[in-house]
Amino acid sequence: MPKASVKRLIECKKKDLINLVLDIEKYPEFVPFCFDAKIYENKDEDNLKKIIADLTIGKGPFKDTYKSDVIFNKKDDSIFVKNIDGPLNHLSNNWKFIDKSKGITEVTFDIDFEIKNKFLNSLMIVSFQFGLEKIADAFQKRAEGLSSNF
Repeated sequence: MPKASVKRLIECKKKDLINLVLDIEKYPEFVPFCFDAKIYENKDEDNLKKIIADLTIGKGPFKDTYKSDVIFNKKDDSIFVKNIDGPLNHLSNNWKFIDKSKGITEVTFDIDFEIKNKFLNSLMIVSFQFGLEKIADAFQKRAEGLSSNF
C-alpha cells in the first residue's frame, strides 16, 4: 500500500488554506491528475464539517472516480478523508494545519491508499512520491496565489 507524508510551510493564513482544501469542486482547476469533482453533501454539525464528494482522477488512459467522506474538525484544524466507494480498497488521508508566524501556515498531509487493480497499484507505488509532491506544489502555488490577492 502506498503511504507518504508531505510537510510544507505555506505563505497563507491558516483559515484560507483550510478553505482552499475544503473547496473540493475547484480541484480540477489546479490539482494535477484531477479531472472532475462533485460535492453531494456539505453540512455543519457542531465542531465538524462533513462533506461527501466524488473526485475523478487519472493519468493517461487511466481515469476513475471515487467517493470520499471528508471531515473537517474545527477544534483541532484537521481534515480527515476516507474513501467510501470507487476503485480503491482503502484510502485515508489527513491534513493538519498549524499557525507558524504571521501569514505562514505549516501543513502536514499524510496519505495511505491501495487501488483495487493490482497492476495499477504497483504502477502507483513507483511514481507515488513524485505525484504527491506535484499535488503538494499545486496546493502551495494556489494558496500563495490566493493570499497575494487579499
